[in-house]
Amino acid sequence: MKLVVTGANGSLGLAVIALLERQGHEVARIVRGTSADEPLTIVCEDLADATAAERSIGKAVEALGSLDGVVHLAGAFEWQPVVASDAALWRKLYRANLETTLNVVNATLPHLKAGGAMVTLGAAAAEPSGAGMAPYAASKSAVARLTQSLSAELAGSGLRINTLLPSIIDTPANRAAMPDADRSSWTHPDAIAEVVSFLVSPAARAIHGALIPVTNRVAH
Repeated sequence: MKLVVTGANGSLGLAVIALLERQGHEVARIVRGTSADEPLTIVCEDLADATAAERSIGKAVEALGSLDGVVHLAGAFEWQPVVASDAALWRKLYRANLETTLNVVNATLPHLKAGGAMVTLGAAAAEPSGAGMAPYAASKSAVARLTQSLSAELAGSGLRINTLLPSIIDTPANRAAMPDADRSSWTHPDAIAEVVSFLVSPAARAIHGALIPVTNRVAH
């Protein structure tokens, strides 16, 4: 299969790409930055810019030759109580989480044929939200609503979209941010990567419009 992964230089993106490539898939990586030397690495400074997202997906498809699916992992997180938040923070997280998803999905759809799959990234923290999570959870809840509506709109097309709902992912960044936390409830990126691999495969052809928790307490 020929696949595109956004957020490809994050811990989860790297785990997903490593597994997909071990399985023999060809993967184009969309990353933030200023330049890239490898033909299957495409730089996009801002996927929340619809034109930039369309251009980056187009370059990825051109490099791959065709497209079977996209895994959209780019996004952002910030913890902030409602009373300490402002509209700028809410807009920032909506832009990073919802608008990037919308733009990647819209840029991808014209390139997919029947059997094509899209996987997006929501959050278990949005189902429901907790203290300090409202701005982030609202943006991730919007991603879930996008998936549910688009699934209904794609009925009969042979195209699928599903959303993952992780809790805290066991990454170096999260370990550094929460050094004293109990990590026994965190989920390893490799475990989530296996779910992604399944969802983009024909074996998951019956799953469409699902919000899938990936929150098991597994180390590897």
